[in-house]
Amino acid sequence: MNRSMKDKIMYGFIGLATAFTVGILLWIIGFVFVNGLKYIDIDFLTSNYDSKTAYVNIPVSNNNTDNKLGITFELKEYEGINYPVIKSIDKSSRVKEAIDKKGNTIKLRKGDIIKKIDSQSTDNLPIVKINDTINNIESDTILVKVTNKGEGIFPMLITTLLTILLSLAVACPIGIFAAIYLTEYAKPGRLVRIIRFATESLAGIPSIIFGLFGMIFFVVYLKLNYSILAGSLTLSIILLPVIIRQTEESLIAIPNSYREGSLGLGATKLQTIRKVVLPNAISGIVVAIILSIGRIVGESAALLLTAGTVARVPQNLFSSGATLTVKAYAVAEEQGDIGMACAIGSVVVILILVLNGLSKVISKKLNRNRA
Repeated sequence: MNRSMKDKIMYGFIGLATAFTVGILLWIIGFVFVNGLKYIDIDFLTSNYDSKTAYVNIPVSNNNTDNKLGITFELKEYEGINYPVIKSIDKSSRVKEAIDKKGNTIKLRKGDIIKKIDSQSTDNLPIVKINDTINNIESDTILVKVTNKGEGIFPMLITTLLTILLSLAVACPIGIFAAIYLTEYAKPGRLVRIIRFATESLAGIPSIIFGLFGMIFFVVYLKLNYSILAGSLTLSIILLPVIIRQTEESLIAIPNSYREGSLGLGATKLQTIRKVVLPNAISGIVVAIILSIGRIVGESAALLLTAGTVARVPQNLFSSGATLTVKAYAVAEEQGDIGMACAIGSVVVILILVLNGLSKVISKKLNRNRA
């Protein structure tokens, strides 16, 4: 076999490997989007996950709809029973003034289930009978038992955002300062080699191991319980290798002539690092931070053992909470709801794609400004 034929065969293998890699990636993303995008709308992004039921008093209004509440209904099956579900709300309706028995304002919206009107159950009632029941009530307000089905991801979005902010607040200073020490102060030798070996080894350890450590140390020993704080501290440890290595590479890329010029003009070592080295390496540091955000968004194993799976908006940093990926795992594993898991997965994929695009834009802009 001549050299030309060998090159063509090798080129074919390279092309097949590339096509296989891209095909698998597109197939996975396509599967998640096809099964998940149909669930995503504004209610999915802004609603609580758990259903909530309350009795509310709604003032009657003058409107042109079929009933005094200014609401149109459609019948939908929920838990084996046909209930009236809010299909639309007239502009003149006063549902925005609805209050529960504790005096709290309750916002009714499209998709809410009406289970009782006054004392009349709406189980399997036709729409005409429901409108008649509302219109026959003579008082100025009408008591309604309403259920919001939930199944939105708003609590998980908030938890994910808190986890990102807290993890970066801990990991970024430690990681950047460690990289500065390794690059600018440490003398090449055994100690530096050991630190770099340890950092690279940490990057290869499965996140479930960090989760076990976080559960034992932060949750049990420090008594932080399953909380956003315990989960974020655990994630901070996971992020350190990414931030240290990326920052270190950015600092190493700065020519020594920059440092020598600054020192030659009388600047101190610290002034040189602060005013010459770091500004020129800032694009690489920003990319490290944004890639770390992507790692936080995609992490689940460590958070399962440290932050918990509660699908509620956390009250403080010591509250338990589930991030997007943790909830996706829970609904797929425990409930078998592949559609909901893919919907959450679609949001995660979109977030990561946006972050990667953002990192490239910021990197190019900073490099352009530096030039």
